[in-house]
Amino acid sequence: MKLAVVGATGLVGSEILEVLEEHQFPFDELLLVASERSAGKKMTFKGKEYTVIGLKQAVSEKPDVAIFSAGGSTSLEWAPQFAEVGTIVIDNSSAWRMDPSKKLVVPEINAKDLRIDDRIIANPNCSTIQMVLALNPLRLKYGIKRIVVSTYQSVTGTGKAAVDQMMAERAGVPAQMVYPHKIDLNVLPHIDVFQPNGYTKEEMKMINETKKIFNDNSIQVTATTVRVPTMGGHSEAVNVEFHKDFNLNEVRAILSNTPGVILQDDPANNIYPMPLTAHKRDEVFVGRLRRDESQPNTLNMWIVADNLRKGAATNAVQIAEYLMEHSMA
Repeated sequence: MKLAVVGATGLVGSEILEVLEEHQFPFDELLLVASERSAGKKMTFKGKEYTVIGLKQAVSEKPDVAIFSAGGSTSLEWAPQFAEVGTIVIDNSSAWRMDPSKKLVVPEINAKDLRIDDRIIANPNCSTIQMVLALNPLRLKYGIKRIVVSTYQSVTGTGKAAVDQMMAERAGVPAQMVYPHKIDLNVLPHIDVFQPNGYTKEEMKMINETKKIFNDNSIQVTATTVRVPTMGGHSEAVNVEFHKDFNLNEVRAILSNTPGVILQDDPANNIYPMPLTAHKRDEVFVGRLRRDESQPNTLNMWIVADNLRKGAATNAVQIAEYLMEHSMA
């Protein structure tokens, strides 16, 4: 088993390495891959020193699996080259997510749809993953008619430069601006670029990816995505209208028994999901469950997950684990 991590020097890349170590992912050979400017850099993993290699060399090594977290343009250019030499690419960027010929996978929901000839597999958007994982068991029980979601997304979703901007602002020193405005002590209703319809690209990702993962275009989805000055995870207020009515105690029981989901729903004791407690955790946390009293069959939920974990690195590693378990890699 020859495994490549492409974008190994970045925020998500380093998180992928942490998850690989924690999950004791089995491999015989590890390739740490980055852009040519990072080639030659030394990195340590599990006590062993590795030299970072460039993409061209990595393709020539013909890895069995390559986990990509190097941006959309890199994925568009290089993923097909890896696939051509027989590598299965698990891609964290948005490059392939809405390609009708590519699977968009959250393992707990639709890994069963993967086939041996799927050479490029798309990892969904971080904010989409945590929402659909929490909603899926309820969808199967009650059927989903409409989802209204507002997100509160960590600066780590933008990358190291955004974290640096926030911390510099917090320290009162000049900051290199990644966002169009100050982020510390502020809230930006602006993630990714604005589209002609007035939504941002991030909002449209959540709308379109949810329908693709659930394989159901009848589900109505609307989203507002917001950047907040936090680290540790993304939070979401989700209002979901079901086709059938539900019982709150049954909803709690369903979520309590859903793999990858942890129910934290005890507001009387101030227990509810928060980025601080989701940080470095692989699970998706759900709480603040309550009926929407303004219309029938509708539930309010609060969903939190570490966006670098289940939102990116963990989901990608879990896809690789599924491929290994089913002898597809």
